[in-house]
Amino acid sequence: MSKALKGSIPPVITPFSNNEIDLASYKKLIEFHIEEGSHGILVNGTSAEPSTLTVEERNQLVDVAIVTASNAIPIVAATGSQSLLETKALTNHAVAAGADALLIVTPYYIKPPQRGIIEYYLEITKDVAIPWMIYHIPGRAAVSITIETIKELKEKSSNFVGMKHAVSDLGFVSQCLAEFPDFKIFVGLEELSFPELTIGAVGLMNAVGNLRPHILAEMCQAVWDNDLEKGKALHHQLFELNESVFYDTNPIPIKYMMKRMGLLISNEHRLPMSPATPELEKRLDGVLERAGLL
Repeated sequence: MSKALKGSIPPVITPFSNNEIDLASYKKLIEFHIEEGSHGILVNGTSAEPSTLTVEERNQLVDVAIVTASNAIPIVAATGSQSLLETKALTNHAVAAGADALLIVTPYYIKPPQRGIIEYYLEITKDVAIPWMIYHIPGRAAVSITIETIKELKEKSSNFVGMKHAVSDLGFVSQCLAEFPDFKIFVGLEELSFPELTIGAVGLMNAVGNLRPHILAEMCQAVWDNDLEKGKALHHQLFELNESVFYDTNPIPIKYMMKRMGLLISNEHRLPMSPATPELEKRLDGVLERAGLL
């Protein structure tokens, strides 16, 4: 299955209705991604607001995604937390439910040393047979991983296959791929999608994929076909849309734009997240109009 882990695997948002997860809408979003040509689904990524969900709710989203996809495309379950026990519970459920791979974020807030990160990952995955990846997002987790940590994890865990890299550091990507040519790197920052694909990233895990999944799938295919002119054109076509994802904390802009595009009934969030302000709505409306998405 690790060979199938490539291409655009968007982190699907969590729809809410009256502070409850709208599972019917979530199911429709999974179906939408399959129809639009996404190469996989990432469940409980950052765009899904997982820290506002209970363990049971996160597990429920994994179950719905797996059943809805019905093996049409791979399901990657993001199972990380700042708590070892919680991460193990989420991981064990995802494996038992039939997830195709795992994405486990570096433990956030507590800023552990590298030796602690290594033992943490080895403890979580010691009985796991499916491929697993690190979610490297220092801007939110407040901790980075080093090339030495990746090397030790690769030596000690045969099914550690890659990383979602959500930081502006192309040098680290190049270093990883030079050291480990088979390492699967997924781009986690929209603006670096095309550049990172051209230096060897295998795919994208980008919030903007919630809006028009087929364009990101096309960009991946263009790079695989060595059609860099087409890839570059798609990069420029997406540029303002990519920037708009970060006009406020992700997924606030994404949810509003999905609502305007008719992909969501409501752009509801759970506290401490909050819907887009009227000023932001107006700014995002302009982005959508210029992108021809309204």
